[in-house]
Amino acid sequence: MPQDFSDAKALYERKGFSKRVGWGARPAVLVVDVTNGFTDPESPVGADLSAVIDEINRVLEVARTSRVPVIFTSIAYENPEVEGGFWVKKIPALRVLRKGTAAVAVDARLDRRSSEPIIYKCYTSSFFGTHLQTLLQHLGIDTLVVCGTSTSGCIRATACDAVQLGFRCIVPETAVGDRADAPHRANLFDIDAKYADVMPMEEVLRELQQSASAHR
Repeated sequence: MPQDFSDAKALYERKGFSKRVGWGARPAVLVVDVTNGFTDPESPVGADLSAVIDEINRVLEVARTSRVPVIFTSIAYENPEVEGGFWVKKIPALRVLRKGTAAVAVDARLDRRSSEPIIYKCYTSSFFGTHLQTLLQHLGIDTLVVCGTSTSGCIRATACDAVQLGFRCIVPETAVGDRADAPHRANLFDIDAKYADVMPMEEVLRELQQSASAHR
């Protein structure tokens, strides 16, 4: 964790926060909302996530080689005001994320395969109002490696729901991003303290490969 969180980190640890959940037997990689609307800096909801995409591709390379399931999500609306409710009222910029447009397509730099499902959602959590939980249960998944954007929004909400639904959640520290650094770092700290294991990339890659190899 960054140095300016050292006091908070020490306090949380004294109080009994920030324990490790660790890895289970069956991991899957979830790539949250790395779509053109979020990766184009000119988009109302976008930011330059080039470095994050490079890191996600490192995770995807290991997952694909090790035959670990990969799942993508995208926020997409036919009628934003109806389907997005008060969230769209709170963030009108979300109206650009309309079904059938380039904004909701997965960024081509991730080279999504046709065998990798894409789940469309209307709110922050990848679980809310979707069939993600059912899909993970069908695949026998117990560990979710969550990558994508934004750290303070859909990553955090997905990590919260993952742990509430009984999944171990791992967040590779450099494979998630946000449109501003302060909320990104603050939410990484909080996710790690309460919901998931935020881990350095090299550790994630090693654990992902070992876990997959052990249970083929």
